[in-house]
Amino acid sequence: MGATQPRGDRDRAPTLRHGKRRAQMSLRAELLRIVLRTFCKRGCDPEPDIPAIRRKLHTLKRFIPGPARRTARSPFDAGGVTGLRIATPQSEPGRIVLYLHGGAYCFGSPAHYRDFHWRIARAARAEVVCIDYRLAPEHRFPAALDDAVCSYRGLLAQGADPRRIAIMGDSAGGGLVFATLLRLRDEGAPLPACAVGMSPWTDLAAAGASFTANAEADPMLDGPQSLYFARTYLGGADPRHPYASPLYGDPAGLPPALIQVGSDEILLDNATRLAERMRAAGCRAECRVWPRMPHVWQLYARILPEGRRAIAEIGEFVQRMTPQTPSAVPLALPRSNLTLQAHDLR
Repeated sequence: MGATQPRGDRDRAPTLRHGKRRAQMSLRAELLRIVLRTFCKRGCDPEPDIPAIRRKLHTLKRFIPGPARRTARSPFDAGGVTGLRIATPQSEPGRIVLYLHGGAYCFGSPAHYRDFHWRIARAARAEVVCIDYRLAPEHRFPAALDDAVCSYRGLLAQGADPRRIAIMGDSAGGGLVFATLLRLRDEGAPLPACAVGMSPWTDLAAAGASFTANAEADPMLDGPQSLYFARTYLGGADPRHPYASPLYGDPAGLPPALIQVGSDEILLDNATRLAERMRAAGCRAECRVWPRMPHVWQLYARILPEGRRAIAEIGEFVQRMTPQTPSAVPLALPRSNLTLQAHDLR
């Protein structure tokens, strides 16, 4: 697993040994878990200073690597919701990924994802549109949802074909993906071709068993702090409102979805329960559970082979669901709709 290991062995899908809940993973992933636990989890303030965190993130932004050469970036604006368009030489005309960033509804911007979006654009052969939605506590629920819906409708108004749009997000943005789908469906809007959620935060009421069962195992997220961010975003709204916590909505009629989550995350049940509910409602959902991967490990693809593999899986899914000839979308997913993987907890 070290630096001298052949690439083919490094990039092999992780597995579980002898039935134990300890997976093979890259040395870099092991080290990342240690770093996250040391700097994110240890000594975590259950009610942190949000402006102070934003200042730190603003400082860290300068150290985030830029996109690959020949990556094109341009401003995006739809009804006052702004953001960035990102395209690579591999991006196909007409295929769009609408990206909703994470950050507990309180932090984040497209600038924090500049080493990630070009990877998604390349893997999915698409243009990525990442919006700068309004954040709490200045703008509470449903401001972020309003902006996500507005940006999607703006894409349609600009001529985008919904059959070639994928909506994607991580963490809070992953939950926002499914909240956006529920509201678009309820409003009778044409739905995008597919959805992707990376460690999606779909239950702001924290009712899933993993929220407590994985409290120690999760190297990054802290339960009490997550609940504080949820309260900050909700501003008194019902945490089980489907537009805030899409896990509690009726998913009937939603498009095919790919969900990726780490087995040790406190948000594990947010992902698996949503996929189960989608399947029960007749929707197509693939849920990949990656052993021991930290929250949104895909963002560390520059250093993690597991991140690169996860992005490759996302890219293949988006391409499959948004072909150049939309009628060519397969009637059934090639694998079981709900698979607990890393690729397979075996």
